[in-house]
Amino acid sequence: MEISGVISAIVIGIVIGVLGRLVIPGRQRIGVLWTIVIGIVAAFIGTGIAAGLDVADTDGVDWVEWLIQIALAAIGVVAISKVKPRR
Repeated sequence: MEISGVISAIVIGIVIGVLGRLVIPGRQRIGVLWTIVIGIVAAFIGTGIAAGLDVADTDGVDWVEWLIQIALAAIGVVAISKVKPRR
């Protein structure tokens, strides 16, 4: 992976984190930085899963890969929200 691929993965990860947070109903007790980190990790892991399922490189938009990444981000947001103590 080249540096441009890493930078685009980070930008996409930010979007994925926000989308993952939006699909969870209610208020989450995590900050913006956690959302970004979760999104970036979900983007990398989701790309790996999509490549393993052979749906990462398709003609046009890779909808399945995006759905996998958003689902992973939503799971990550819920997991971190449950772990973080209330103030």
